[in-house]
Amino acid sequence: MAKIAITWKKSAIGYESSQKRALEGLGLRRLNHTVEHEDTPSIMGVVHKVRHLVEVTPVEIEGQE
Repeated sequence: MAKIAITWKKSAIGYESSQKRALEGLGLRRLNHTVEHEDTPSIMGVVHKVRHLVEVTPVEIEGQE
């Protein structure tokens, strides 16, 4: 399965607490922190909720074409 890198780019100050919890649920701890997750529908649903606060990039796995 494909992997994605999620980077927290914008502060969550002033946004709903559910969006702050979504960032915590993704494992993001501070601005410019990056985590990797599998590209699953549940992860993409959480990313969609905070899409204005994060940046998502695909991760290339060595050995795969």
